[in-house]
Amino acid sequence: MTVTLADVAARARVSPATVSRVLNGNYPVATATRERVMRAVDELDYVVNGPASSLAAATSDLVGVLVNDIADPFFGIIAGAVQSAMGPAGGGGAVGGGEKLAVVCNTGGSPERELTYLTLLQRQRAAAVVLTGGAVDDPGHGTAVAAKLARLTAAGTRVVLCGRPPLPAAAEGTGAVLATLTFDNEGGARRLTEHLLSLGHRRLGYVAGPVERTTTRQRLEGHRAAMTAAGLNTDLDRLTVHGPYDRRSGYEAACELLRREPGLTALVAANDTVALGVCAALRDRGLRIPDDVSVAGFDDLPFSVDAVPSLTTVRLPLHEAGARAGRLATGTEAPPPGGLATMGGELVVRASTGRAR
Repeated sequence: MTVTLADVAARARVSPATVSRVLNGNYPVATATRERVMRAVDELDYVVNGPASSLAAATSDLVGVLVNDIADPFFGIIAGAVQSAMGPAGGGGAVGGGEKLAVVCNTGGSPERELTYLTLLQRQRAAAVVLTGGAVDDPGHGTAVAAKLARLTAAGTRVVLCGRPPLPAAAEGTGAVLATLTFDNEGGARRLTEHLLSLGHRRLGYVAGPVERTTTRQRLEGHRAAMTAAGLNTDLDRLTVHGPYDRRSGYEAACELLRREPGLTALVAANDTVALGVCAALRDRGLRIPDDVSVAGFDDLPFSVDAVPSLTTVRLPLHEAGARAGRLATGTEAPPPGGLATMGGELVVRASTGRAR
């Protein structure tokens, strides 16, 4: 049975006119009301302009690229590569013919916003959707995302995960995702910590990302695996501080770690942006890098080599992964065997790390 605008209005306890205003975005609506309407749209699987059966294939030229923060170079590089691969120079545009329009959806790290964007992209009959970066480490949210992706796929949308873990095991076999391109966060983090241990460091602090993100968990697991293998796993919780993936978090976390353990000889940061904050905190305390404290980051973002001193880090193939995701999204590259490919990280040793004092 076709779901109508009136059905959505009844579920959300608003008028049909209010539903129309929310969906068209052409009239101010209270935030609570908007959320109630979008929740009803999702629950009823409402699709604008006809029944879902009419969407046997996506027909638009739109490709949605979901990112946590477009101002973060990690996501900017991936999104830019996705878009470049879809243009004529990249050989893209095979789905439905013609060049595709990439629309970047900035979730701000909000699980609710991510689900809302997926609903909006379904309504727009998106030709493809690329989800980038780590996911929220929550089974309930993972199941909700998988359900939305299955609906998109059923409507003809090609779905690619880029730098993101596979869908929950419960969603396997649903055909919700064309391809998953993952990064070896755990392996890269382990190699980075092993490098510091090989230099003689034994008192290491770790500045982790947000506790709820899969990327945070994977990188922290790699660090802890190296520490445990070296017999240094007795104080890991005390010498780990979580925070956002930004410079300020790195600064504050470094100060806290040095307060807890003034004798630290190395600080490992969740990413390069966080590492910049760590370096600033050390300089403000009169500590030299790497003479007094070594610092390491992750990702090898463009500014890493220009930092003073340049950052030891793990280089992820961000541009390569984004370009590959763009080709997969537009059908100009075949999916990897089994739909899953792991793109490894390379340890890059620079001046910010040295032998332990």
